[in-house]
Amino acid sequence: MVLKIAFASTYPPTHCGVGEYTRMLVVALKSLYPKINAFILSDKRGGEERFDELAQVHVYPSFEHEEPSYRELLNNLSRIDGVDVLHIQHEYGIFGKHNGIVEAVEEARRERLVKKVVITMHTVDHPYTLRSGTLEFQRQLNKFDMVIVHSPLQEFELIHQGIDPSKIIRIPHGTLLNPYLWMPRFKLAKSLGIKEEQLLGFIIGVPGFIRQDKGLDLLIKAIKPLITDSDYTVIVAGEVRDPDLKKEVEDMVKNGPNLLLIEKYLTNEEILKLVALVDAVILPYRDRPASYSVSGILHLSMGGLKPIIGTRAPRLIELYQHAPRMTVPVRNPNELTKKIKWLRQNYDVAIAYMSQMYSYAVRTEWHRVARRHLAVYAYLLGAAKAELVSD
Repeated sequence: MVLKIAFASTYPPTHCGVGEYTRMLVVALKSLYPKINAFILSDKRGGEERFDELAQVHVYPSFEHEEPSYRELLNNLSRIDGVDVLHIQHEYGIFGKHNGIVEAVEEARRERLVKKVVITMHTVDHPYTLRSGTLEFQRQLNKFDMVIVHSPLQEFELIHQGIDPSKIIRIPHGTLLNPYLWMPRFKLAKSLGIKEEQLLGFIIGVPGFIRQDKGLDLLIKAIKPLITDSDYTVIVAGEVRDPDLKKEVEDMVKNGPNLLLIEKYLTNEEILKLVALVDAVILPYRDRPASYSVSGILHLSMGGLKPIIGTRAPRLIELYQHAPRMTVPVRNPNELTKKIKWLRQNYDVAIAYMSQMYSYAVRTEWHRVARRHLAVYAYLLGAAKAELVSD
């Protein structure tokens, strides 16, 4: 059977992790089941209507971030003669905290533009949240045919908030297994704009947006004792979202020759190359209060089969589940410094200890995650599951 799906989501070239997620999911889905006819109803920041050669999908700009009306999204659904499944990749920074997308879904049903509607909640808020409107939105999730979440924290939080458990399914975030591990270090460095002679001793990578919730202030305190030691090099790489943090990092770059800053938005390919280049990845996150999500950077990192040190933040729950000894308390730079030094001295032990995490990376490879999505679509449509999810 031909399966017609529209994904409402940000999409590259918009600088957004959810957009990268959507693209990887679509690529894996079409690889598994070529009969999928997929469309992207994207945000307008990504530019004009286009065809994405990588995913082999048409991209229709359909909404502005957090706008209250989704009339253009509905118009584009009508333009493609409706779909079997509308799959919304939800993030509050994309669709806002109002009812706009819920009302659009109800209108799409009335106009018979969709048969089933799935929503992936990339962030779920707890009742202690400081953000107004999110809990009201989450109370309406029963209006969707299926709600996908990525972590047990998200799953049980929604159940506690009264969402029908039969409508919630947990599907882990997908993982890209790193294809650059074979590449020589000098080639990886050159591709990232780094001179090979800048790489001294034990190399630590810190990929992702440079902002407060990524814990860069904690990292700055933790690495101060390290960057004066020629046995360490720390590479901070990502787009700056916090100007104050940028100044702190730049000051440390000037005063410590072993701290490198790559100030740009990193594509998935560039993140994978950075992970292949370094000896270890550090994720010093601290989450927004009462907000549950998972880290896409963690999944890109663990696909590189390198040791990962992270904080015990809800966003890194998978690291805590599969490699708890590689985690440190949030907001504790001294413990992070100690853990980095321990890793440097016990690298082979850490690699062996991380084996369960690497196994998890294989289990969550994008094609496996896509297969679970296909099973959801088949269940909702009453299709023969064997046809959609067969090898």
